[in-house]
Amino acid sequence: MIAGIDLGTTHSLVGLMESGFPVLIADSEGRRLTPSAVWFPKGGEPVVGWAALEQKATQPALVVTSIKRLIGRRPGEVSEASTGSAIEAGADGSLRVVVGGQALRPEEISALILSKLKSDLEKSCGVPVDRAVITVPAYFNDAQRAATKRAGELAGFTVERILSEPTAAALAYGLDRLGERSKVAVYDLGGGTFDISVLELNCGVFEVLSTNGDTALGGDDLDTALAKFWNIFLIDAEKIKRALTDSESFEWDGRTFLRSELEAICLPLIERTRRHCLRSLSDAHLETSALDAVVLVGGATRMPVVRKFVAEIFGREPDVSQHPDEAVALGATIQAGILEGGLQNLTLLDVTPLSLGIETFGGLMNVIIPRNTTIPCKAGEMFTNAVANQSAMSITVLQGEREMARDNWPLGRMDVTFPQAPKGQARVGVQFELDANGILHVLARDTSTGLDTLIDIQSAVEVSDEAVEKMLGDSLEHAFEDMDERIFTEAKLKADEMLPAVDTALNALGDEVPGEVRAAIFALVEKIRSALQTRSTSDLKNLLRELDAVTEPLAAALIEKTLG
Repeated sequence: MIAGIDLGTTHSLVGLMESGFPVLIADSEGRRLTPSAVWFPKGGEPVVGWAALEQKATQPALVVTSIKRLIGRRPGEVSEASTGSAIEAGADGSLRVVVGGQALRPEEISALILSKLKSDLEKSCGVPVDRAVITVPAYFNDAQRAATKRAGELAGFTVERILSEPTAAALAYGLDRLGERSKVAVYDLGGGTFDISVLELNCGVFEVLSTNGDTALGGDDLDTALAKFWNIFLIDAEKIKRALTDSESFEWDGRTFLRSELEAICLPLIERTRRHCLRSLSDAHLETSALDAVVLVGGATRMPVVRKFVAEIFGREPDVSQHPDEAVALGATIQAGILEGGLQNLTLLDVTPLSLGIETFGGLMNVIIPRNTTIPCKAGEMFTNAVANQSAMSITVLQGEREMARDNWPLGRMDVTFPQAPKGQARVGVQFELDANGILHVLARDTSTGLDTLIDIQSAVEVSDEAVEKMLGDSLEHAFEDMDERIFTEAKLKADEMLPAVDTALNALGDEVPGEVRAAIFALVEKIRSALQTRSTSDLKNLLRELDAVTEPLAAALIEKTLG
């Protein structure tokens, strides 16, 4: 059997397929939701779930919540305010959470939550369950996915699949039963993250057409805003928020709280999801009228203000037929059933949210796997040495949407050695493989020796969450200047190669080159050098074409002379 697990920021759930149906498992007290909270009592073993959450108000320094916001991150990328936990850098540079006299990696704390779910599951079904499908936000990067997988392994699971939450939710809503080529938007506002994905069902294949989101926006942020505005404890703000989901007003502690006031406080945060929704539709090349359904996921989507907001963006009422807190776990359980072989005629295909590539000569970004490519996938290219007698090549793996390498995020680096060779003679094949969990494996092979160099990208991108959100916006904002710089750089590389070659040819042919031809070449060379100085891209490209045409007879004469 394979467990389906929603490892959430605020709550987590686990399920199994039973008699062909996905069933979510309850704990010993009959509750399916397990708070993603861990209490580290002094002198005792860690406690997970409701008992831990109860200690948050009285022993906040000993209780860790929202650990999902830290998993796969590095020091400097996140603040203590994002979870309320003390954090530090470990001896190896990795992020550690300091709690109860211990410094633990986020995946170690997440593993405690997963172990609790595993224990509840095995008590319920009476047999060991050591395989699992675990969900993550669609916008989780490679390091966050890899860390989530490690957490599952620390909890005793073989992680069969890391599945994007919106994809799982689409299964839970039964969207596989829509007509062929149906298109669906999944709006997922969870406790700590926001995701928007557009999916298409086509011939039994569920494919993510586009995905976007904010890894630092969720129900927790709404609670924080309410607590600050009303000057009350966070736990009380959440309680009032839940009450005002069902009522226009709520009396508490001698005060009257109004839904209209709550909506005014929360709407600016909810409004931040608009641009992600519009961008995801644009990436999928769809108008809202082309959608067959819009579904809601995450506890915050129970709020009337969120439902009205979604209806306004997409021009239709959202589907609210599923419990928003449980939809992702149900979908993960259905995916587990697919992997078990119990469910047929349905395949899930995810996409990578950002392009992956390497830095090439001149500081350019060479894309190997474009953004929104369906995964799992594999792609590669052949590269050669840019300098004569070069014996090694440094490969920097990049993630991002900008034309120049410096504007993208370095994920990892590898050095490939090969026998010295003339310029352009060495051959190094580079292959990227994104597995079903969205984890990147990079292979470089020297074709002359057959030797392979391999790295698995595990380290987090050393940028803030805000920078992740800005990447796509920056790529659009700077599209024209980025493309101009790329074209200029490519033209400059060609000039750097042509000019010495022309000098060599003129010297080798000597008086065989007519004076007027030599003068025309010298004039073009001077103009090219001037265009390089002024960075005139269009002039440089045109002049290079002219030089190429003028020197073509020289190349033929030089070859004839060499052969003769």
